[in-house]
This record gives sequence, C-alpha cells and structure tokens, in this order.
Amino acid sequence: MTAPITCPAARICPCMNRGIHTWSLRQTRSGSNLPPLPEEGTDDIRQTTAAFNRMQTRLFRFIEDRTRMLAAIGHDLRTPLTSLRLRAEFVTDPEIQQRMLATIDEIQAMTEATIAFARGEATIEETRTVDLNALIGSLCDDLAEMDQPVAYAEGKKMIYRCRPDSLRRALRNIIENALRYGGEARVRLYRGSHSVDITVEDNGPGIPEDMHEQVFAPFCRIETSRNRETGGVGLGLAIARTIIRHHGGDIVFSNDNPCFRVTISLPTIL
Repeated sequence: MTAPITCPAARICPCMNRGIHTWSLRQTRSGSNLPPLPEEGTDDIRQTTAAFNRMQTRLFRFIEDRTRMLAAIGHDLRTPLTSLRLRAEFVTDPEIQQRMLATIDEIQAMTEATIAFARGEATIEETRTVDLNALIGSLCDDLAEMDQPVAYAEGKKMIYRCRPDSLRRALRNIIENALRYGGEARVRLYRGSHSVDITVEDNGPGIPEDMHEQVFAPFCRIETSRNRETGGVGLGLAIARTIIRHHGGDIVFSNDNPCFRVTISLPTIL
C-alpha cells in the first residue's frame, strides 16, 4: 500500500491563512495601519507575505488619496457657493430668489456632509475596551431626554473592544433614521454565537428589499418617503456602514411586518 504524499505547504497554508485572518480582524478592529507582517519562513511564505504587505500598502495609499481628494473638492465648492448666495440676494423677484437660495442651501448641506464624511474616514480613533450595554444605554438616554420615543432593553454588562465614538455615531444614525421614518425606535443588544448584535426596530414603511443595498450609496434617498423635507442628505446609512465594516461587521435590513428591523452585527473575535 502506497503511503499518502503530504506536502509541507499543505500543512503550512492553513496556519498561514489563520494568521492572516487573525491579522485582518485586528486590522479592521483597530482602525489603523498596523505594521507589515514579518516576512519569514520558507521562500514561498516569504514571497506570499511580501505580496500581502505590498497590497496592504497600496490599499491604504488609495484610501488616503481618495479621502484627501473628496475633502479638497468639498472645500473648494464653498467659495463659489458663497458667491452664488451673494448674487441671489440681488434678485428682485422674491419667488425666484427663494428658489435659488433653497437650491444653494441644498448644495451647501451636501457639501458640508461630504466634508464631514471625508473627515470621518480620515480620522483614526484608537480602540478602547468599553461596556457596550452602557454605551448604547447612554445614547438612548440622551435621545430620550430630547423627548424622542426611544426604548432600550437594557441587558447585562458586555465588554467589547471597539472605537466607541465612531460606533456611537453609526448607531445614532440608525436610531435617528428609525425615529424620522418610523416614529419610534426600539433598541436591543445581545450576543450571538459568532457575533454581537444590535437591533433597531420601528413601525415605519421600511425599505423595499430590492433597495437594501442601494440605500447605502452616498446621497441615496427613497424619494417617496425619505426625502430632504424630512431631514438628511442621504449620507447617514453610508457613514454607518463604513464605520461598522471598519469594525469587521455589517448592517442588515429585514422587513418583518409590522416592524422594520436594522441589525448591526459585530465580530466577537479579537
């Protein structure tokens, strides 16, 4: 009987995959550009690690360049908008003047939101260990003090390592969407088998299933029920998902009549 042939790489690759997987989780959770992986081991592993490090460097350079460009465009738009506003003041027809000023205000709001979005992506917040239950409870209490109908099912202490200010911002965007379009927000935190989940429910019209991905695009709105007259310029969900994905998690929608549910899933692996 012929003995099975075993390749050393076959035994090494799973270990290497686990190492890269662990590194990538730490990378997304830390939110910073961690040092390159050490290029050591056999020739094949050193070459693979070197390629991985080069890819990481290129990706971070691309993100930084894109963020700087977006911020620069938003900043440069402020000057012509100010000029347009001054010229609109000299329009004698009141109706035309109000329409012009409303359009300028709309562009201004989008510009400011774009700059804030770019700055948010460029800012690297250090990770800290916090009590998620206390963080969410504090946010819901703040909104409730502003007479917002927010209900939080407070649970047990749940220690989690994250970027708390960013996570709070993402969760606030989701809750404010529920309040704006559903009239109320019911928030719950629980630990799943492979994730930490935060759910936000409302009784609003929800989002059509065929638009569940589209609404995460910057400046996307569902015009029939979610327009600027009810507030926002369409960046809230884009910002929220960017933050959650930087933590290694994701956001999922579910239409469960009569409620609409948003689930924020965060990885439990450190």
